[in-house]
Amino acid sequence: MARNYPPVGFHFQVVFSGIGDNDIDSRFQSVSGLSIEMETETVTEGGENRYQHVLPLRAQSPSLVLKRGLVKDSKLLKEWCKDAFLSLNIKPVNMTISLLNEEHEPLMTWNIIHAWPRKWSHSDLDAEQNALAIETFELQYQYFTLQ
Repeated sequence: MARNYPPVGFHFQVVFSGIGDNDIDSRFQSVSGLSIEMETETVTEGGENRYQHVLPLRAQSPSLVLKRGLVKDSKLLKEWCKDAFLSLNIKPVNMTISLLNEEHEPLMTWNIIHAWPRKWSHSDLDAEQNALAIETFELQYQYFTLQ
């Protein structure tokens, strides 16, 4: 069997270190924000009107956004968020996001460093729509490494 095919983007796993190992807390329908870009500064040189210098400053990442259907039994993740928002008890944790192959083995792993809850929201409740109730976690983090 040829192994030269692009992996699917729907078979992944999210694991939080330091929150607990409740299996329901690692199931999400989507993960976004796994990107990094260089912040830049534009400098105009006196007498040079053809172009401006664009200089690199530092790398920055957007917030990590995790979405899933609303589940009642997710106590550990929700307690972590409640502590952050209601008590201002921010406990940064590390986490891993792994893209898995058909044998459920990691193809790529993103190690997220120092993540903490920035926003926690739920989808609108609308009797005119036939949609699942979605819970969204927006996490701020320092950086990630790729394995």
